[in-house]
Amino acid sequence: MKIAIPVDEKSLQSNVSVSFGRTPYFLIYDPKTKKSVFLDNSAASSTGGAGVKAAQKVVDSKANILLTPRLGENAADVLKAAEFKIYKTTTASAKDNIDAFIAGKLPLLDEIHAGFHGHRGN
Repeated sequence: MKIAIPVDEKSLQSNVSVSFGRTPYFLIYDPKTKKSVFLDNSAASSTGGAGVKAAQKVVDSKANILLTPRLGENAADVLKAAEFKIYKTTTASAKDNIDAFIAGKLPLLDEIHAGFHGHRGN
């Protein structure tokens, strides 16, 4: 099992990014080895389709769990096709959310929004 989280900075103490597709980085965390890897999100500067491109990057990272505050439906479709489990984060740090997930305290993300097609959000 590997966990992916969109983060604002390359740190376990970083805030979880509010935008999955436009996050600057993805934290890939392996709870077994406690190893963290940070991936640059090249999709962040895309003019369109950032969520789908970001989702494919996460799939390619070999993670199978996503912790995120929200997710657009196109990105969710890519992740669900890859059999990801998607959980809703709290406003705490990436590390706190990882700990909460491992403790079984994060709910599944069941509200998938239509996405911000053609809109660059902050």
